[in-house]
Amino acid sequence: METKVNYPLVGAFVLLLGAVLVASVLWLASGGSFQKHFDLYLAIVNESVAGLNLNAPIKYNGVDVGKVQQIALDSMTAERVNLIFAIERGTPIKEDTVAVLKTQGLTGIAYVELSGGTADSLPLRIKAGDRYPVILTKPSLSARLENVLTSVLAKLDSTSNNINALLSDENRAAFTSTLADIATVARTIAARKDDIDAGMRNAARTLENSSRASVQFGPVIDRIGRSAAAVEKMGNEVAKTSTSAGKTVNSIGADVKRFTAETLPELERLLGELSVLSASLRRLTEQTERNPASLLFGRKPVPDGPGESSTGATQP
Repeated sequence: METKVNYPLVGAFVLLLGAVLVASVLWLASGGSFQKHFDLYLAIVNESVAGLNLNAPIKYNGVDVGKVQQIALDSMTAERVNLIFAIERGTPIKEDTVAVLKTQGLTGIAYVELSGGTADSLPLRIKAGDRYPVILTKPSLSARLENVLTSVLAKLDSTSNNINALLSDENRAAFTSTLADIATVARTIAARKDDIDAGMRNAARTLENSSRASVQFGPVIDRIGRSAAAVEKMGNEVAKTSTSAGKTVNSIGADVKRFTAETLPELERLLGELSVLSASLRRLTEQTERNPASLLFGRKPVPDGPGESSTGATQP
C-alpha cells in the first residue's frame, strides 16, 4: 500500500518554520522582550587611557552598569580624552558621581569605576550647550603615583644640586680656612689665659673701688643738700621778714630780733658747713690732681717719713 504525502502541507510547514527561525534570530539580535535601554554620558579624562578598549566594562561600586562606547581625543586640547559611556537607564548617576580609570588584576585590562552619588545630590542632567551629561573624573591611581614620583624626583634632583653646590671646591676651601682660624683663636686664648684672668681680676677690683668711691661721695652730697636746705630756709625767712615789714612799722623791731635770734645762728652753721665742705672738696681736688687713679683704685697709705714709725708714731 503506497503512503500518500501532502506536499503542499509539508511546504507550508517548512516555510512557517523558516519564518519562525528568522523572527527568533532577529528578536534575539535586538535583545528580545528583555532589551535594556542605555543612556549616553560624557567623561573628560586628563591622562593616558592606555589599556582601555571599546566595550570596556563600566562598574558602579563593583556592579556592571554599562560599557565604553567611544574613545576619542578632544578636538580642542590633545591632552584630554573624551569617553562616551553607555550606562543602563535607571542607574543613579548623580551630580557628585565620579569616574576613575582602574586596572583589573594583573592582566592590566582597564575599566571605568563609578563612585559617589550621595542621597542628597541631584540627578545628573544635560547642561545648556552640551550634547551629553558630563560625569566628573579624577586621576587614576597610576596617574597620582606618577605625579608623586615626578615631584619626588624633582625635589631629589634639586637637593642633589644644592648639596653639590655646598660641597664645591671653593666652599670646602673656605670651610677649611674657617676651621684653621678657629683653631688659631683657640690657641691664642689658651696662651693668654693668665693675662685674661689678671684682666678680669683688675676689672673686679676697679668696680669695687668705684663702689667705695661712690660710698665716700655720699656724705658730701648729703652735706650739700643740707646746706641748700639751710639757704632755702634762710631765703624763706627773709621773704617772711620783708612781708611783715611792709604791713606794719611797729613789727620791724620784733622781726629784726627774730631774724637775729633764728636766722643768724642758721647762717653761722651754714657758713661753718660750707667751710668744711670747701675744705673737703679742696683736699679731694688736690688728691685727684696728685693721683687721678685713686678715684678707682683707692688711696694708698702715705709712707713713713724719716725717723717715723707706722707703729710708734701718733697723730696729734
